[in-house]
Amino acid sequence: MSTPSRIAILGAGFAALTAAAELRRRKPDAEIVMVAPSSEFVYYPSLIWLPAGVRRGEDLRIDLGAWLKKHRIDFKKASVTGLANGGRTMLTGEGELHNDGLVIASGGRFLKGLPGIEHALTICEGIPAAEKIRDRLAAMQGGTIAFGFGTNPKEQGAMRGGPMFELLFGIDTLLRQQGRRDKFRLVFFNPAPQPGKRLGEKAVKGLLREMAKRGIDTHLGHKILGFEADKVKTEGGEIPADLILFMPGMTGPAWLANSELPQSEGGFVKADAHCQVPGFDQVFVAGDAGSYPGPDWLPKQAHMADLQAKAAAENLLNAMNGLPAAARFKPELVCIVDTLDKGILVYRDEKRAFVLPPCRLMHWAKRFFERLYLRPYRKP
Repeated sequence: MSTPSRIAILGAGFAALTAAAELRRRKPDAEIVMVAPSSEFVYYPSLIWLPAGVRRGEDLRIDLGAWLKKHRIDFKKASVTGLANGGRTMLTGEGELHNDGLVIASGGRFLKGLPGIEHALTICEGIPAAEKIRDRLAAMQGGTIAFGFGTNPKEQGAMRGGPMFELLFGIDTLLRQQGRRDKFRLVFFNPAPQPGKRLGEKAVKGLLREMAKRGIDTHLGHKILGFEADKVKTEGGEIPADLILFMPGMTGPAWLANSELPQSEGGFVKADAHCQVPGFDQVFVAGDAGSYPGPDWLPKQAHMADLQAKAAAENLLNAMNGLPAAARFKPELVCIVDTLDKGILVYRDEKRAFVLPPCRLMHWAKRFFERLYLRPYRKP
């Protein structure tokens, strides 16, 4: 009797969960192990609602124990420190783990090299960061709030700007609802003259038009030099600020340095169009940890991670059966820029790009999708 194949998945986020579900669906007898520091899943897209009280931390934090048990997926609580033997051996703080196939879905990390970056709060660092923004905002009687995002200078697409647009418009809406918007100055800053260009030209114009409509000041096209407790420093001058909300650019996981895997210029795991790591048998990558061929606007977002994870899972099983990789992920950007009471739908693929004006339906569509997405994990 043959021994079941042991497949390892690094991570417990969007790409990891989608890959695990797809692998179990396609290969019921596979031995699947998920390796991550915690078996808790955080629904990051809804963090933007936490400062306004629309969501609480416990609403977005899911214990995966029951879901893992249902899908017969072993969980190993450990932090990966590297890979060896062509990806067949995972090095962790809890010892070595062997695998016959590997999906890397451990996510990326934020670049923290700007001087004084400790003075800025980054909402996508998780629930504690979002709660701190909530508390700081509630304690303010007025002043200036600066919002911005950066990129990886060696890989320009490695950014996450969408949540910052949502945070900007959401806080503007919240202050208006509270009747104290006139006591605050909101400033959006970005080193690019056309921020969010990956969303498409129409989207950029629409977002800037929305800022002007709301009386939000902009400071665009100037390199960010650093931060102090009360200011943002750029080559185009300083922005006095009582609260700085900033999303740094991204790079790959720290453990990548302790592996033989090929890296992109920006520090991510290199992948081909099938999500396979070139030169490494039965090693695939999905989500923010990887650098993929495709258009320059290819997003780093949960939807894209899910599409990559499905392709990676299918191709890994093909490889383990001696078959060539066949599945490719569709380059697709789908984003609802939420404003707390409305939503702006932005869509882009290789053939078209469009943006819809703010409407209440899109806000409720985003809330409905959250509920739909989390249902399998909440009630396995």
